[in-house]
Amino acid sequence: MFQGRPNRDSEIILVGRSNVGKSTLMRKITGRAFRTGKKPGVTRKPNFYDFSAHNFLITDLPGFGFMSGVENAYRETIKTDVVQYIESNSNSILAAILVIDGNSAIEIIDRHVSRGDVPHDIDFYNFLIDLEIPTILAINKIDKISNLDATLDDISNSFGLPSPWKQWSDVIAPICAKKDDLSPLLSILRTILHDAKHDDFLQYFK
Repeated sequence: MFQGRPNRDSEIILVGRSNVGKSTLMRKITGRAFRTGKKPGVTRKPNFYDFSAHNFLITDLPGFGFMSGVENAYRETIKTDVVQYIESNSNSILAAILVIDGNSAIEIIDRHVSRGDVPHDIDFYNFLIDLEIPTILAINKIDKISNLDATLDDISNSFGLPSPWKQWSDVIAPICAKKDDLSPLLSILRTILHDAKHDDFLQYFK
C-alpha cells in the first residue's frame, strides 16, 4: 500500500479515473504545484498537501482505470492500493471528491454497462458511500459540454441520483478546474466542514 502519509487526524481526498483533472484541481484549491499532464497515469503515488498546524491533510490519490502504456496488472495494483488506503484511513476522511470528466462520463459508463460491467466511477462512489464518507461528485471540464443540464441529468441518473440533477446540489458540483470555476464544489465543501465542526479548515480554500 502507499507509504508516506503524514500522521494527521483529518483528511480530504481526491479520487477518480486517470486524466480527469484531479491534480489540476488539487493545484487550484491548494495553490501548490503538482505534476500534471495529458497522458493518463501521471500520478502514480499520492500527492499530500499537509496543513500540519491544523492536523489536516488534502490528498490527491492516483487515478484508476485506463492508462496508456500501463499494463493491466499494474493498473489493478494501483486501484487496490487506492481502495486499501481509503479503507485504512476512512475514520480520518472528512470528505471525498470524486472527480469525473463530464465530457466523456456517459460514453465511458455506457461502454462498461454494455459489457455487463459496473463502471469504475459508480463502483467507487458506492464504495465511498458504504464507508459513510461524505462524497462530492465533481463533474469537471463542463466548458466542453454543449448541453450541460441534460448531460448532468444523465450522469446523476447513472449514479442512482434521480434527475433533475439540481436537487442534488449538495452532492453534484459542476466545475472547470482549469478556469478556476470551482464555486459549486467549494460551497459543498464548506457545508461538510462546517457540519464536521471544522470551520478552521475553510481558510485553506478559496
